[in-house]
Amino acid sequence: MSRLRTHTRTRIHTADQPAAITASDVPQLLRLLHLASPALPIGAFHFSQGLEFAVECGWVRDEASALEWIDGIASGSLATLDLPVLERLRAAWRRDDGLAIRSWNAFLIASRETEELRAEDRHLGSALLRVLVELELTTELFPLDAPNTPSGVAHASAFAFACARWNVEPAACSQTYAWAWVENQVLAAVKLVPLGQSAALRMLHALCARIPLLVERAHKLADSDIGISTALCAVASGRHETQYSRLFRS
Repeated sequence: MSRLRTHTRTRIHTADQPAAITASDVPQLLRLLHLASPALPIGAFHFSQGLEFAVECGWVRDEASALEWIDGIASGSLATLDLPVLERLRAAWRRDDGLAIRSWNAFLIASRETEELRAEDRHLGSALLRVLVELELTTELFPLDAPNTPSGVAHASAFAFACARWNVEPAACSQTYAWAWVENQVLAAVKLVPLGQSAALRMLHALCARIPLLVERAHKLADSDIGISTALCAVASGRHETQYSRLFRS
């Protein structure tokens, strides 16, 4: 299979002279902090993944129920679908295996149970690829000028692409992706329930301790075991698509 063309060189101009650095010159931790930052302009804060309807109908009403809701989705979807597919996507990007990348990307988007969740995944994926272009990291596998591809690009596909090109270790890639998801869900709960900052800190502390276990569980899954078991989240997302008053995108 032909190599997928990418460009990973970044130029920094100083007052004295331009200096060229490569991705390997930047510590992995800083790369990961960049990818996980809420300031990353991909619009993750626009989406609640059904949490807004869960609050509207009373399923989530306080700190305890919000923590239970987020932890449940992390256990029944993030650890059993997103993270194992992310791991496979990262490995495929390292091999430049375009067929495997497209296959897992399509599988991930097809696994989203509502139009809202599929639209969110495509939005975050394409937005992240545009951010990576600004960092001079590009791929021809998912051209940004052709948005009407059969499945689009999933967020995990773009995330795995960046981690593969920056030589981020598999566990660090998965942990960072999980942290970004958890943080976004907690921030959504803060707005919707609503919750105070102290409650958010307690929730993040508890969920942070769960992330290594979720990543370990994802790593052990065989291809045939990948899937989701979050029916109530799917109901909430589907109902949110027609919710009369909402803060988050549908």
